[in-house]
Amino acid sequence: MSSLSSSYGATAHPSLALVKYWGKLPGDGGRPEEANLPATTSIAVTLNRLMSRVTVRAAEHDRVTLDGVEAKVERFTPFFDALRARLASSVRFAVESGNNFPTAAGLASSSSGFAALALACSACASPDRTPLPPTVLSELARVGSGSAARAVFGGFTRWSRGAAAAEQLYPAAHWPELRVVVLKISDASKEITSRDAMERTRLTSPYFAQWVEDNAALALEAERALAERDLERLGTVARHSYLRMFATMLGADPPVLYWLPASVAAIKRCERLRAAGIAAFETMDAGPQVKVLTTEHYLESVLAALAEVGEVFTVCSPGPDAALDPPSNLPPAASPTTPLDPPTKSASR
Repeated sequence: MSSLSSSYGATAHPSLALVKYWGKLPGDGGRPEEANLPATTSIAVTLNRLMSRVTVRAAEHDRVTLDGVEAKVERFTPFFDALRARLASSVRFAVESGNNFPTAAGLASSSSGFAALALACSACASPDRTPLPPTVLSELARVGSGSAARAVFGGFTRWSRGAAAAEQLYPAAHWPELRVVVLKISDASKEITSRDAMERTRLTSPYFAQWVEDNAALALEAERALAERDLERLGTVARHSYLRMFATMLGADPPVLYWLPASVAAIKRCERLRAAGIAAFETMDAGPQVKVLTTEHYLESVLAALAEVGEVFTVCSPGPDAALDPPSNLPPAASPTTPLDPPTKSASR
């Protein structure tokens, strides 16, 4: 078992699905190997400038502090138990976790949070301080949050329908000119969690079966677009995916609607940009925030247009793998108020 005085830190970056994961395969609900198995294949990009950082120590009891606030440990118990079972360990964890972006607001904070947690906890519970291999970390992170399976990896990832782990398609260097503009519409936490909304949609929406059926073709087209670094094809597929995902939510009983008026204004602004020949392809997740795919060439025009409808929070490029901090230089967990550099062209490089 790790010493109670040892500390282990890790950083991970959120995974933005371009072809969406929305819906889980039914399982018995009590076995980690069946937790959060996706009903659809997702294709994603890891975002470099948004990050979650965790610091982990062995402790007498599991406890988690998130952005300085004590969290309900029951949310983390399935993950902790799965990791202990994999390592045949009895260690308990004291966790401090923080993000430099809003938590539970539609920016995939759970993906980066559990990816970093899997890395740090596996090092903490390992007799030789060595974390588990990335594919195993992906499986374990998935138990905490489905999209965390992808956030273990940098660059561009695929998480196939029914797969226990995600895989990297390309490293970040595959498409260095790609930019993702993050438009923050609201800081507020979601009224309904992604997990609950996903299950409500699966159980009650008459459109869910068609959503699952259409997914394979969208995922294949996205992979082809990524291979060729074709933004128009990729952006078109990403728009089809998120809009169809929200259509399934609107068909749920009761309906799920995360959009705010400024979300719709951003969507309409992207339409105007494309009509003017400027590459700006929006996507959204379970929340009101809008993310816009573009390239370095069009970035200045996109930023100017989007600043009129919302707060440009930051500009991201494809990001790195989750990483373990050097043991002798563990920084504190990120603060939710950690400032990001101004969203300029130079800051996004």
